[in-house]
Amino acid sequence: MRAHDSATATTAIAVTAPGAPGTGPSGSPASTAGPSGSSTAGTVSRTAGPPGAPGPAAASRAPAADSRGRGTLLAGLGVVAFSLTFPSTVWGLESFGPWSLVAVRSTLAALVAGAFLLAGRVPLPERRHWAGLAVVAGGVVVGFPLLTSLALRTSTTSHAAVVVGLLPLTTAAFAALRTGRRPSRTFWIAAVSGAVVVLGFTLAESGGALSTGDLYLFGALLVCAAGYTEGGRLAGLMPGWQVIGWALILCLPLMVAASAVALSLEPVHLNAHGVIGLVWVAAGSTFFGLYVWYRGMAAIGIPKASQLQLAQPLLTLVWSVTLLGETLSPAAPVAAVAVLVCIAVTQRSTS
Repeated sequence: MRAHDSATATTAIAVTAPGAPGTGPSGSPASTAGPSGSSTAGTVSRTAGPPGAPGPAAASRAPAADSRGRGTLLAGLGVVAFSLTFPSTVWGLESFGPWSLVAVRSTLAALVAGAFLLAGRVPLPERRHWAGLAVVAGGVVVGFPLLTSLALRTSTTSHAAVVVGLLPLTTAAFAALRTGRRPSRTFWIAAVSGAVVVLGFTLAESGGALSTGDLYLFGALLVCAAGYTEGGRLAGLMPGWQVIGWALILCLPLMVAASAVALSLEPVHLNAHGVIGLVWVAAGSTFFGLYVWYRGMAAIGIPKASQLQLAQPLLTLVWSVTLLGETLSPAAPVAAVAVLVCIAVTQRSTS
């Protein structure tokens, strides 16, 4: 703790009281060097301060709690942004073909990201990060938008939400393989339970029948989970907005060329829905959503952040009712409560 003024005295006090908090069996301060539980003798510095001032332990706990809270909030905002992606894509498909929509949205998002990178004078990423950025680009900038746009030509938003319901579990599995971390058994039980609830609910909403877009949806699930995992890892090394920003810039030359080709081959019928849908999937889902999402994952960890997406299919159904006029079944509130319980368990479990 810093001294409050020049008259504040700092003294070294030996901690020798047996059984004092933070001490080892011998009464010395417990070492944090390893899991063996060994302790070493030492001193702690205590600074005189005003009555009621928080001690070092409380001060260290507060920033950690604040960081987790901010991370959860940011990841939650990302989920809200993503929940609008499918309805916005349906709107966008009113004006554009699937290839045109994906190419133009990625181009627009890259231009937004490039403006932010230039304004911030952000240097190029290190060479060792480009492979990871390529995975992010292939998964969340190109792969997921393209495959889901193709699927939504024949699938309803309710059916497509099955992908999002399974995405948290798939992302956690990818993260375990990529980072070597193993979430607790409680975490996995809650995650699987939540995925089962969402899967059962969304399949019931779509009548339990498989659509012709299921192959596209399954491929989208895999590439998006890989992109989320790699993006979450990179967000621990650089700001989250730079992760998605550079991934978009990496795709820009390809997307500009694809836009020119696709727009010349696919008919364009501009209307208000189509333009709004395009703008949202470009600026809202692709840039802002991934920006806050990666920042949130960096703060609270990939597995826990991914479980917040269990709520995304239900939010998508709400937007589908509001924006697309679909009918919401009476089972929605029950499923929402079950999903929220699963989210609460995964957030409290040790990962």
